Amino acid sequence: MSFDQEWAELKAKAQVRLDSVPSMDPGGSSPDGADLVLKYDDMGKIGHAAFLLHQHLSSAGKHAQHATEAAAKSLESDGFGTGAALAKAGEGWQGQLEVLLDACAQISDHLDYSVKSSNQDDQFIGAQLRVSKISEYLDVPPPTSGSDVPHVPKAEGPVM
Repeated sequence: MSFDQEWAELKAKAQVRLDSVPSMDPGGSSPDGADLVLKYDDMGKIGHAAFLLHQHLSSAGKHAQHATEAAAKSLESDGFGTGAALAKAGEGWQGQLEVLLDACAQISDHLDYSVKSSNQDDQFIGAQLRVSKISEYLDVPPPTSGSDVPHVPKAEGPVM
């Protein structure tokens, strides 16, 4: 069997398996087919929770930092190998804490941005729709001969 034949057979088998698996995300499930629904209250709650977690972790995550550093130095000065290990564990903790704090800040900031951006998009689309509705009623007469005013025909379709 050639490579191309074997490859085609494997692709066909994989397609059969994929066709028998139910779709995880069937797409838009709302009646009008829209698949993006922003619930501002929910997004606000999540963003606020991320903000509160960031505030709490900023202080609570560092409460043992000085004690850990002091214990590590003391153990090292007494000749214990665990001092270096404790210092390394403390550094690892601080690194992970910074990653978590950054993630909380990004979640909070991104949700704030998403809500504002979505509102701006909605306002822009609404304004464009209003303009296209107005343009349905515009019917500028053609210019008279000798007029320098250009002819503006009635708009066809939405004006964007």
